[in-house]
Amino acid sequence: MPQLDTSTWFINIVSMILTLFIVFQLKISKHSYPTHPEAKTTKMTKHSAPWESKWTKIYSPLSLPQQ
Repeated sequence: MPQLDTSTWFINIVSMILTLFIVFQLKISKHSYPTHPEAKTTKMTKHSAPWESKWTKIYSPLSLPQQ
């Protein structure tokens, strides 16, 4: 049974890592990032709910007068 020749594995792995590094560097360098990121202004929007126009009061059962 022949032995597995592993003499070329090192150069293959190193060249693969180097190639992946170069490819990722080229992809990242072509991506344009904003130069000065600014916070977006948030606007307060008024949501009208049907219960906001009415005056309501919720009574706790313990605060009601004794009967």
